[in-house]
Amino acid sequence: MKDIGSVLKKWLSVLGIGLCLALTMSACTGAITKGNKAELTLVSYMVTKAAYQEIIPQFVAQWQQEHNQELIINQTYGPSWGQTRTVIDGLDADVVALALAIDIQQIEKAGLIAPGWEKEVPNNGIVTRSVVGLVPREGNPKNIKNWPDLAKDDVQVITPDPKTSGGARWNFLALWGAIAQTGGSEVDAVQYISKVFQNAPVLPPDARTATDTFFQAQQGDVLINYENEIILAGLNGQKVPYIIPQVNISIENAVAVIDKNVDKHGTREVAEAFVNYLFTPEAQRAFAKLGFRPVNPDVAPEFASQYPQPNNLFTVADLGGWDVVQTKFFAPGAIFDKIHAGISK
Repeated sequence: MKDIGSVLKKWLSVLGIGLCLALTMSACTGAITKGNKAELTLVSYMVTKAAYQEIIPQFVAQWQQEHNQELIINQTYGPSWGQTRTVIDGLDADVVALALAIDIQQIEKAGLIAPGWEKEVPNNGIVTRSVVGLVPREGNPKNIKNWPDLAKDDVQVITPDPKTSGGARWNFLALWGAIAQTGGSEVDAVQYISKVFQNAPVLPPDARTATDTFFQAQQGDVLINYENEIILAGLNGQKVPYIIPQVNISIENAVAVIDKNVDKHGTREVAEAFVNYLFTPEAQRAFAKLGFRPVNPDVAPEFASQYPQPNNLFTVADLGGWDVVQTKFFAPGAIFDKIHAGISK
């Protein structure tokens, strides 16, 4: 097996992303399957790390028991957009689990994933859900209760950068929907979001760094983040009273096998088995315990009290779908760039 540690180092130094974590001492590498040993590489976005470190050992043990084959699953985590580019640019991954379905669609357009990948796994490839939450400082000194409070003159808002972070794009769409899905005009939505981003002293590159900026660096009066990231911070000892606004977006996170790579490596069977395992009750319970809303219909009722449904929950489809959303909001020169340029003047 060739050593691609130097290749990975190149990606990380160029893009400034990714944390390569192997379950063994091996470097992050293209997957193999040979005789009594199989090896996969999973590329995922930053906030899934804790969940996959719970789930992967479960699957590895099951695979070894059922197939009498040693399995190593290497992992790399980083901002979703950056992870997407890393795979397209040559990181030899077998499975991707990313913040946005459109990120996987970009890998498909690059010729690495066959069209129709959504139909190859359960639930159209959506492996977990979440919503957007607001975290004020302890005691809520700025009296933050809902979306309008983020536009107050004396409130500093911490949210990641939509140019690099999938979580930030979900945050942006939630902010948009807070106006546009409740009777406001698009002009009203742009004005509101412009004010929120004017209140942002920094734009961290990803949701995990935004969490660290708020809790460890003590910047900002309120954090906008994934519900799952907020719950995980609480499990790690942070005091996190938080608000789930009743107008919210259903965050849907996708997973897919990278067809070109698994066929090259001879790892399709184990890669597909791993992806399918993510939808099992065992894996879905692990996701749920670490803050993700489960998609397995047999598991979701077990966590219904932990994950109440917002009254006005909209989806990307309600905004026209990912192609429309990307072109309208996040493409070069689109609405976010115009908002950012206006703030920068």
